[in-house]
Amino acid sequence: MSRVPSLSSPFLIGFDEIERVLDRVAKAADGYPPYNIERIPRDDKNPERMRITLAVAGFTLDQLDVTVEEKELVIRGRQQEDKSRQFLHRGIAARQFQRTFVLADGMAVLGADLRNGLLSVDLARPEQTRMVRTVNITEHE
Repeated sequence: MSRVPSLSSPFLIGFDEIERVLDRVAKAADGYPPYNIERIPRDDKNPERMRITLAVAGFTLDQLDVTVEEKELVIRGRQQEDKSRQFLHRGIAARQFQRTFVLADGMAVLGADLRNGLLSVDLARPEQTRMVRTVNITEHE
């Protein structure tokens, strides 16, 4: 059975990449680490921002990596197993993670902050400007 594209309207031209992104996002359903996304309103010094906050308790600054690759924000955490420790009970596993967020065109990553086991990444939403351009029509006889 073939899959019918959800963006197959003849009025949606050039949106095939969006469908591929939606498929990729749907496959990234792992729940670790948990995260929040919040909108931070504009103030006197800053534009409206978005903040992604991940619960990364147990990770140190050198075990975390935040990169922008193409149109994706990629956050990775890598912990090494400490062989010198002997656990009587191990409920906190040393594990790795990769969390990927697809960014809209123009989204800018402003910075990242690690505080009290929470990694926050701030992003600026691009200002929306309405652009109207006239296309000249050439007449051929």
